[in-house]
Amino acid sequence: MEIRWLEDFIALAKTRHFSRAADEQNVTQPTFSRRIKLLEEEMRVTLIDRNTLPLSLTPAGEVFLQSAELITRQLKDTKERCQEIKQEEESQVRFVTTQTLFLSFYKEVIEPFCKDIEMDLDINMKSSSWLGIDFVNSLVDQKCDIMLCYWHPAINFIRAIDDEQYEHIVIAEETLIPCSATDDSGEPKFTLPGAKRKQIPYIGYYENSFLQPVIHHHLQRQREVPQLQTISENYHSVSIKAMVKEGYGIGWIPKRLMQDTLNYGKVALAGEENWNIPLEIRLYRSKLNQNPNLTQFWEALKDKVRSSGPL
Repeated sequence: MEIRWLEDFIALAKTRHFSRAADEQNVTQPTFSRRIKLLEEEMRVTLIDRNTLPLSLTPAGEVFLQSAELITRQLKDTKERCQEIKQEEESQVRFVTTQTLFLSFYKEVIEPFCKDIEMDLDINMKSSSWLGIDFVNSLVDQKCDIMLCYWHPAINFIRAIDDEQYEHIVIAEETLIPCSATDDSGEPKFTLPGAKRKQIPYIGYYENSFLQPVIHHHLQRQREVPQLQTISENYHSVSIKAMVKEGYGIGWIPKRLMQDTLNYGKVALAGEENWNIPLEIRLYRSKLNQNPNLTQFWEALKDKVRSSGPL
């Protein structure tokens, strides 16, 4: 049974005339009459008394009319609700970022900003376990609206969105700092650049992470060659931070993530300032994305950065 048959029957019950009901349903009378007949065959009962003038409903037709009106009304309400849900979903701003930025930046900066402008982001927590290229692919494939990430010229996979279709806002500066656990006297257990005869145990990032190419690029440009022996690799700065705190070696960790631990004195900088690596924290979006809430969020953020500088 087709829904339009129910609508046809309701129109016929209202007009009590095949020709006028057909006009109301925007079909020819033969087509309309055929659909009413198909409806009766489906119900296996006569719904229309064609011997009266004007037409009348049979007792079965009267009962069927009540159900037809209820079903079509419920369907209309359901369609409207589904469209509302669709519009709500389309207006949501889908947000992705790395685990480190979730922990060290989102709660402190992005979330308070969203409260100020009374907007909720649709947070994809699964993104906290993604690889670097996954974030770029998510933006390119329109599976997210905004991507919060680190930026450095050595991060090659971000170049895929360095074209006219995408735009970004530099919303903060960050620094990767080399850290080491401290000894009993409060001094770092390991210090750069280390010695060939006694290399420094190094806890690094996997190659396809955001930060490994950045560190590699920076170390290659130092006058002194760092004497490092890689003992472990990780995707997330939190894992490296935990191993550094336990004294397993040195690792480069975003300063925002490490600041509280440094203040406690159990971890210290493992090198002079030349071993620090500057980064940018950026938000990316597609210019083709017409989500009105995204536009509102983006313009509000640009105004805030323009007026007060990086957050």
